[in-house]
Amino acid sequence: MDTQNKIKTCLKEGEMGEKHKGLRKIKPSRELITGHIKKAIHNFNAIELFSKFNYSDWSASAAFYCLYHGLLALIAKKGFESRNQSCTFALIEQMIEDKEISLSIDELKEIFDKDMTENLEQSNKILDIRENMQYSIKTSLEKQEFKFLKERTKYLFDKIRREVEKEPK
Repeated sequence: MDTQNKIKTCLKEGEMGEKHKGLRKIKPSRELITGHIKKAIHNFNAIELFSKFNYSDWSASAAFYCLYHGLLALIAKKGFESRNQSCTFALIEQMIEDKEISLSIDELKEIFDKDMTENLEQSNKILDIRENMQYSIKTSLEKQEFKFLKERTKYLFDKIRREVEKEPK
């Protein structure tokens, strides 16, 4: 399904009001946008805390949700609320294609990629690190992998946050 059709489907699902379904058009709210950024920062801080207490496998999920809440802030700024990750990513992809934001498709694919990588253990996408840690029996990240995850998450979150803070055109 192409991005525009996916978004149309997500909007239809969102009209039904079911939990975890689709996109809903909302009035942009500074409170909601700020709340998502605060949640993203909270999750970013958890990356280090999980590692400190020998739960670095959870650092990968915290990294993903840090970035995801940043993206939720971006779509809230545009006047949308999402109840579904694939809908959120479709809307962000459309925003990238429409040149509304400076995030690249490759950067978005680091967070979510509908065309999954074959070998998760050899990938350095945040998405693949998270899925590898979430579904494998590993309980910790290697030091280099953790360092990469934290640095790359910070880079991407800073970029997303700058987009959120930009004045509308």
